[in-house]
Amino acid sequence: MADPVRAGSAPIGVDVEAGKSYWWCSCGKSAKQPFCDGSHKGTDFTPMKYDAPETRKAYFCTCKATGNSPLCDGSHSRG
Repeated sequence: MADPVRAGSAPIGVDVEAGKSYWWCSCGKSAKQPFCDGSHKGTDFTPMKYDAPETRKAYFCTCKATGNSPLCDGSHSRG
């Protein structure tokens, strides 16, 4: 598997807590989007750690095409 699976067409908003770590699914195969559930095993993908700098709503990418991993940059609307 060389390319990630497009898991969705819009970001998922998550209330993150300052100082807490979150593991974003980079392969697109996780059933617990936008976070990793271990479905990447056997691929070249690994989850990406996101350390929340502040308590707020963060919008995590599900199309897996963002240039600002793991957060959405609007790439889902460009194709």
